[in-house]
Parts: sequence; C-alpha cells; structure tokens
Amino acid sequence: MIDVTAQINAVERTVGTRTWQAGEARVVTISQTYPTDVADLWDACTNRDRIPRWFLPVTGDLVVGGAFQLEGNAGGTVLTCDPPRTFTATWECNGQVSWIELRILDAGNGSARLELDHIASVNDDEFWAQYGPSAVGMGWDGALLGLAIHTSTGEAIDPSFGPQWTVSDEGRRFTRESGAAWCAADIAGGTDPEQARAASARCIAAYLGAESG
Repeated sequence: MIDVTAQINAVERTVGTRTWQAGEARVVTISQTYPTDVADLWDACTNRDRIPRWFLPVTGDLVVGGAFQLEGNAGGTVLTCDPPRTFTATWECNGQVSWIELRILDAGNGSARLELDHIASVNDDEFWAQYGPSAVGMGWDGALLGLAIHTSTGEAIDPSFGPQWTVSDEGRRFTRESGAAWCAADIAGGTDPEQARAASARCIAAYLGAESG
C-alpha cells in the first residue's frame, strides 16, 4: 500500500516564468528528497538500464547530442550534461517541444534531492488555459512516486503495477490529490484562483478518463 498523502506532501511544486531561448517561458518545478546519495540518485535518473526500474523503458543515446525515446511517452535530445549534478534535454511529445532541466543536490544526512524544471514556451496559451500546470505536473508526480518506491526499496517496480494502480481507488485518489496540489501551486504563482481551479478540474477529469465540462 502506498501512503498517498505522505507522497503528495513530500513533493514541492512551484509554477513560474523565466526567460528561455530569448523568449518568455512557463516553468513547472517539482522536487523531492530521497533516501540515497547524489551519485546513486544521478545513476537512477541517467542510467538507461536503471530508468525502466522506476519510470519507463528508454531507448537511444543518453549522451550530449544523443536522441532518446521513452516508451509510450516523450522523446528528445540531450542538450547539456554535468554529472552528477545536472542535465538539460528537449521534451518532445504529440508534436510539441518543451524542455527539461534536472538537478541533483546533496540534501545532507546521506540523502539527495531531485529538482526538475519543465519549461514550455508561452506561445501555447490555449492548452495552458485549458489544463494549467497539472497537464505536465501530474505526470511528473507519478514519476517521482516511482522513484520514491525504487530508492526506498532498491527494487524494480513491476511494469504492470503502474497501469493497474492508476485505476485503483488509491491511484485515483493520488491523481486527485496531485491535481489539487498543482492547483495550489498555480494559485501561489499568481493565477486567478477561479481559473486555476477550473483548469485543474479539467485536467483531473482528463487523467481519470472523464473530461469535465
């Protein structure tokens, strides 16, 4: 059994903007501290053989300039890499290009912290207005949950677990609590509360398979 509320509360979420490639971009940031050291957390996030143990199977070349593809999800190109601290990559999915920047920090007492920025151009305001930061944030919440399970147990997650758990009562509660947490981050980032709540409700409904009107 997964302690849904504990995992939701273990994650920090922020929503903001920054200059990116000479233009304005929206930034969704998610972070969590894990019970392992910097070297091991870096390996978990960058080792092609290890990533599937907690996330998704990945193919390609995980080196600067190399292209990669996550099974059934995004692909991209590695842009920069400074092991064991940070890398950046494009994040290409459904014809849209955004960027990710991952950082690994020493959190003290034998633990390490993952911080991930998901950066998107402001040009796609229609999609953002429809779903808000939850559209990408809720997916990353699921990934960080997988990483938490892997780093705490040292074991690989059964590939069948995710799809089965997501549609369980516990998994659906995780989806709703994740969406609510991203709604709160959106409001804290300056979005009108009514607009943020409406976008969050639509995104949660989409994740649960029932679009909200």
